[in-house]
Amino acid sequence: MKEMINSLKLSADIIKKIRQFFDGQGLCEVQTPQLLDYPTTDVYIDSIALQVNKDIGLKSKYLHTSPELEMKKLLAKGSGDIYQICQVFRNNEQGAQNFNEFTMLEYYRLGFDIHRLMDDMTDLLKSLGFTRPATRLSYAQAFSEFSDIDILNMDFNDLKKIAKSHDLCSDFEWIEDLQILLFTALCEPKLEEYPLCFIYDYPKSQSALAKVQGQVAHRFEMYMYGDEVANGYDELQDAQDYQKCFGLEINKRLVLGKAPVDIDKGFLSNLQNSLPQCSGVAIGVERLLSNLLK
Repeated sequence: MKEMINSLKLSADIIKKIRQFFDGQGLCEVQTPQLLDYPTTDVYIDSIALQVNKDIGLKSKYLHTSPELEMKKLLAKGSGDIYQICQVFRNNEQGAQNFNEFTMLEYYRLGFDIHRLMDDMTDLLKSLGFTRPATRLSYAQAFSEFSDIDILNMDFNDLKKIAKSHDLCSDFEWIEDLQILLFTALCEPKLEEYPLCFIYDYPKSQSALAKVQGQVAHRFEMYMYGDEVANGYDELQDAQDYQKCFGLEINKRLVLGKAPVDIDKGFLSNLQNSLPQCSGVAIGVERLLSNLLK
């Protein structure tokens, strides 16, 4: 009982300090809808559908998997820097650290690139009492140092040969999935040695909703003792770019035999004047808390 009470108090204290950090920097805390008209288009994240309004003939709703698009609607309308702490919900999750429901901290800073956002996140962690040194490695550096692979200049067949040489599966539809497998198998175990490590500038094949320049997408992931805790982007700004990304994701879902989904046209209409230049990040709060205690 005492251990449970201490854990609850610690979690509440951390959430309070997170709010103090952002409030002190002038970010506005927001609450966006959790019940949406459209599911996520993300290839490897599935929305939970809810049967609501059946008696009045309206279609199902979906629990949000992230507050991202709703927060970007606010950014497009001039909200300025914002943050949100909320529960998110995902279907078909399996694994020691994957859950159908968890707490997410998501925030956006106008005028920041990903390096300035990484600086900001390091300051946030210091305000929470985490003062261990931060390391930054580009995705290409991590592969070069940990596995002697020139990841940005390897084609699909090259990577399949490397995967087979490590007794890893090579049967993938897209190169990005093989890159992810190789990173998980060959690089992530090495990151356990680092209390805090930012991996940045992913291959453009893994751009998601981040801006692309040359061979790389300006996005990063934050690891604490080898656990992935956060995922950040230099955010796309134009509706056309988002529409293209959503379309690619929907097509991939169909190839994998997943249920078809529709694009949230309301989101695209909110971006007719473009999103302001900003970088944003989503942080898994439970993973953050567990690593703060190590």
